[in-house]
Amino acid sequence: MFGYIRKYPVSLSIIIAVIYLSFFKPPSVNIGVSNLDKFAHFCMYAGLSGILWIEFLRNHRNNGYTALWRAWVGAALCPILFGGIIEVLQEYMTSHRGGDWLDFFANTGGVIFASMFSYFVVRPRFLNT
Repeated sequence: MFGYIRKYPVSLSIIIAVIYLSFFKPPSVNIGVSNLDKFAHFCMYAGLSGILWIEFLRNHRNNGYTALWRAWVGAALCPILFGGIIEVLQEYMTSHRGGDWLDFFANTGGVIFASMFSYFVVRPRFLNT
């Protein structure tokens, strides 16, 4: 357990921030921009997945391609499942939040975007160093 805290401190901090942001009662503000919360969901999960990729690649630099499947599981599949679980918990465990399929799709879109960017842009830079 302490190994994960030492290897993934930023990722764990972002996970705690996402959990907090998912369950606190937000103030009611009318900005006039529709679907702004979907953009926030996209950014939260793109950031989470991107940081997971970066920290994984930094910690497993010497393994090359052998451990890459773990990156896909830990930095792509797990955040998608995490987003789905958060949406279900919001629906059934809170009175001020509701689970929304569009929020889940925004979460998934952020994870897919960050995973593709990390795999095709960030990973080659780590392999060259």
